[in-house]
Amino acid sequence: MSSPGISTDLLNRFVAIVGEKYALRDEGDLAPHLIENRGLYHGTSPLLLKPGSVKEVSDIMKLATETGTAIVPQTGNTGLVGGQTPRTGQADIILSLERMTRIRDVDPVANVLVADGGAILADVQKAAEAHGRLFPLSLGSEGSCRIGGNLSTNAGGTAVLAYGNMRQLCLGLEVVLPTGEIWDGLRRLKKDNTGYDLRDLFIGAEGTLGIITGAVLKLFPQPLGHQVAFAGLRSVEDALAFFNLAASLCGTSLTGFELMPRFGVEITTRHIDGVRDPLEAAYPWYVLVDISTSDSAETAERMMNGVLEQGFEAGLVQDAAIAASVAQQKAIWHMRESMSDAQKPEGGSIKHDVSVPVSKIPHFMAEAEKAVMAAMPGARICAFGHMGDGNIHYNISQPIGADKAAFIARWREMNHIVHGLVLAHGGSISAEHGIGQLKRDELAAIRPAIEIELMRRIKRAFDPANIMNPGKVVSLDA
Repeated sequence: MSSPGISTDLLNRFVAIVGEKYALRDEGDLAPHLIENRGLYHGTSPLLLKPGSVKEVSDIMKLATETGTAIVPQTGNTGLVGGQTPRTGQADIILSLERMTRIRDVDPVANVLVADGGAILADVQKAAEAHGRLFPLSLGSEGSCRIGGNLSTNAGGTAVLAYGNMRQLCLGLEVVLPTGEIWDGLRRLKKDNTGYDLRDLFIGAEGTLGIITGAVLKLFPQPLGHQVAFAGLRSVEDALAFFNLAASLCGTSLTGFELMPRFGVEITTRHIDGVRDPLEAAYPWYVLVDISTSDSAETAERMMNGVLEQGFEAGLVQDAAIAASVAQQKAIWHMRESMSDAQKPEGGSIKHDVSVPVSKIPHFMAEAEKAVMAAMPGARICAFGHMGDGNIHYNISQPIGADKAAFIARWREMNHIVHGLVLAHGGSISAEHGIGQLKRDELAAIRPAIEIELMRRIKRAFDPANIMNPGKVVSLDA
C-alpha cells in the first residue's frame, strides 16, 4: 500500500537499498519512532530505513534528492524539541543510524576516538575508559543517545564547565550530504586553518544540512582523583558566590557545579527509587560540587575540603555531605540527573532550556519566579541545572489539582514570559536542547533578520531541494 505522496514503487526502491530486514513499514513498528520524548509531537511516516554503511546512507540520499523525498535522520530519539520527529501529515522517511555503531579507532597517544554516528554515548565512554582515557560528555540519556545526535544538537551535559560541549569535543566529521555526496572530514588535527570550518556548520544543525555518519572525538586522561559533595544553601545569590569561590580555588579541576531547588530534591526523593537526601535538614537551595584532579585522590580530597571549609567560613554553605565512595558519588549525581523524570508523576511540566550570563542567574531567577507566579498562581517551579555555564532548566510543574491538559495548553504563554526575561538578561532560549520544531518560529522572531537569512542561505546551499529534515531549525517558506 502506498503512502500519500510516495508510490509503492518508490518505497520499494528505498527498501531495496537496505533490504527488507532493515526497513520498517508496519504502523506498530514505526510508532515508537513517530513521537518525541515529551509527547509534544506525533509525526507520520510510511517507512523507516536502517542503513548499515556510509554507502547505503549515500544511496538513500541520492534517491531522495532525485525524487524530492524528505528524509528525517534519527539516532537515539532522545531529543526534546522535535528535531528528530517527522512532520505530521507528511510522508517523511526516517533514516535511523542504529546499525552504524562501530568504534572505528581509539588512539590514546593522540587522545582521539573515531566512532560511527550511531555509536551509543555510553559505549564511547567505555571504549575510551578501556584505553585509560576519558570521553567527558555525560547525559542522563547516555545509555541510549548516540554520537550523531549529540553532535547534531551540540549536546552539553554535566561537564561543560571543564570540557566544553560537543563542538569543543569534536575534531572532525564524516557527513553524507543531501545529494548523497560524502564529505570525509575525519581529521585528527587540533590546528587546521585550511579554509572555512565546515565541521562547525554540521554541529548543531540538527540534521538539516546532512547526516553525520562518523566523528573524531577528543579524549582526555582519566582523572586520578575525584570528589563529589552536596551542599545546602539559603539562596541563589549564595550559590553564585560559592561557585565563584570554588572556581577560584579549583580552576579547571572544578568539573561540575549543579544548582537544585528544594522542590526538585523533594520530588526526586519521592518518585525516584534509591534516591535520598544526603542532608538531614531541608534548605531552599542545593549545589552539587564535582572536583576531578589529574594527580591523586588526596589532592581532590584536600581541594574539596578546602572549598567547603571556606564556604562555611563565608556563611555561604549551611551544611554539606562529601561522598565517601564511588557508589555515593553516583547516587548524588543520580539525584541531579533524575530531576526531570521526577516531575512526570507530579503532572504536567512546561520546560525551558535556557542560558543567561552566570553573573545574572540570581536576578533572572527572582524575576522569572515573580512573573510566573503572577501569571499562574500555585505553579511549582523546578529550576535547576548547570550553574557553572549559565544553563538553567527552568521547568514549571502544574499547580496541585490543576487540569493537566489546560496547563499544557498554556505552554507558549509561559514560554513567552520566561524567554522574554531570558532575552532581557542577554541569554539564549536554547542552551543545549536545540531548536527543532518547538522553537523554530520563535527563533525567527527574536533573531536579527540578517541572521535568519544567512541561515536560510546556508540551508539552500547545502540542501537546495529542501529534503533534509525539512521544517526544523529554520523555515525556507519565508
